[in-house]
Amino acid sequence: MGKVTGFLEIDRREAKYQPASDRIRHFREFTLPMDAKDVREQAARCMDCGVPYCHGPNGCPVHNQIPDWNDLVYQNDWEEALANLHSTNNFPEFTGRICPAPCEEACTLNLENMPVAIKTVEQAIADRGWKEGWIKPEIAANRTGKRVAVIGSGPAGMAAAQQLARVGHEVHVYEREPKAGGLLRYGIPDFKMEKHHIDRRVEQMAAEGVIFHYNAHVGVNVKLADLQRDFDAVLLAGGAEAPRDPGLPGQELEGVHYAMPYLTQSNRRVGDERIDDAPLLSGGKDVVVIGGGDTASDCIGTAFRQGALSVTQLDIRPKPPEIEDKLTIWPFWPTKFRTSSSQAEGADREFQAATLRILGKNGRVTGVECARVDERRRPIPGTEFVLKADLVFLAIGFAGSVKDGLLTEAGVAMDKRANVIANENDYRTDKPKIFAAGDMRRGQSLVVWAIREGRQAARAIDEMLMGESVLPR
Repeated sequence: MGKVTGFLEIDRREAKYQPASDRIRHFREFTLPMDAKDVREQAARCMDCGVPYCHGPNGCPVHNQIPDWNDLVYQNDWEEALANLHSTNNFPEFTGRICPAPCEEACTLNLENMPVAIKTVEQAIADRGWKEGWIKPEIAANRTGKRVAVIGSGPAGMAAAQQLARVGHEVHVYEREPKAGGLLRYGIPDFKMEKHHIDRRVEQMAAEGVIFHYNAHVGVNVKLADLQRDFDAVLLAGGAEAPRDPGLPGQELEGVHYAMPYLTQSNRRVGDERIDDAPLLSGGKDVVVIGGGDTASDCIGTAFRQGALSVTQLDIRPKPPEIEDKLTIWPFWPTKFRTSSSQAEGADREFQAATLRILGKNGRVTGVECARVDERRRPIPGTEFVLKADLVFLAIGFAGSVKDGLLTEAGVAMDKRANVIANENDYRTDKPKIFAAGDMRRGQSLVVWAIREGRQAARAIDEMLMGESVLPR
């Protein structure tokens, strides 16, 4: 471990934010990085527990060796810490920014509400690696002659492609958008992760031999059958982006939109990309966001940066407790009251609020009628209220992968949640040479889960092609 008494002597500290009044004026990242001395102190708090739940199945899906690289940072061996971090995670600068950090909830020190600042240390290691020039292309010494097509360049597709290229396979990534990244680029706002982080990894992967094909929508302008013919294996690594339809009366009104098209258009605008749809902007408007998850929070932060007059978030769930019962929940992810940076920028939050209908006049939304709900989430008569709204965003989750196009052509078996069926042992679908990983296999999930799935699928593909694999399990 690092400092034997570190957790007793040093208080938990996290990176601070720019004030909300300043950060809502731009779309850049607003976290103020800690200096190396402070990061080293936070790493010194790691206890190196006998059973470190932080990197177990409840803490870190990619099994980051958290106590090891905390100790290395404490010993001031940052380059070795980076090597250790990269041994389990291809893109720690992504997860260090946008992962909700279940590892910290599983930290033993969280029993005292003072977990190690694992996410802060992870980001600091990765960022220093780029600054010092330690992160370089890892080019395979030998080529296998095998060819793999990866469909989708989100975190699952990128992780799989990089792993496969590094063991010598010829890897082609097919992406329907003009740039790589999937929902990392087009779903997550820049104020949470600027897109140059993705661009650097794409450059690294290209130097390692990965070939990217953009505006290549497999199942639409690229035939899956051609890929099956020309490649030894095909990995389906698209997203699960079909929105869940709430079936609300009035949701057809002008001004009512699903969350993802709104976020995607905003990210295109920030990235100076072409926008073909009508402008969707929140400036000068009263905005209501229906849903209580991360996507809803991203809509809130985006709306404030576009100049919304007000933003109200509706959550059908009751307000959770401020602090969970540690002895019954730890080390699992707890349900407790959390305030995201976007919510802290001025959102009004309504809990136990069901949306009854969306109101409108002359075909355009004017408000949202709501009611309080009981413990079974049934509206309570007499509790109705109306919120003024010029824009309404539906952010209540996703209903699996879009079937039209790729999945229809592939004809792979799917479960009742519209996820491609492929077991976690070998990631194979019921069609020869076709594998599946990431959100398309497991449903909408965290970026860290996508990276894990991509890495595991790469090993399965390599094992199928070569008979055995040197890639880590």
